Amino acid sequence: MMRPLASLALALALAACAEPPADEALAAAEAGKAGISDEQDFDAVAARETIESDRERLAAQREQYVFIPPTALPDSTGVDRPIVIDFALQTSHQPGQRLWERGDLRLQSYARACGRYAAADLAQEAFLKSGGPERDVWGIDPDGDGFACGWDPRPFRLALR
Repeated sequence: MMRPLASLALALALAACAEPPADEALAAAEAGKAGISDEQDFDAVAARETIESDRERLAAQREQYVFIPPTALPDSTGVDRPIVIDFALQTSHQPGQRLWERGDLRLQSYARACGRYAAADLAQEAFLKSGGPERDVWGIDPDGDGFACGWDPRPFRLALR
């Protein structure tokens, strides 16, 4: 058995979903309150537009058109950009390719060490600022490839192509 309040809520929800009677929808459209455009309705558009009105509208749009010629990209020399981008572009080896020796002594696990960073880019930046890739004081580059916490330089390299 449905409770009275629940049945009232259900009735209101169903009424809200029901389409308005055709005469109400027509009255709303005539009052300019239609919610959906009729631009895809050929008959509706043909009733209010002509080839001449289209020609006039197109001419007005062409008068407003402003061409902005392309310019050269600004020089980024001296711009403070993340050091991970510079590192990615200065190296050419692949992730996993050992270039630096790492000792076996780890004070904490790789996963725990990398868990301190919200993103691999942040881990790589901290790694480089703390002496990486030559030194791995945080234990976040155990394979010695110079890329911390699974950071991948390839997207930066591909962006230059």
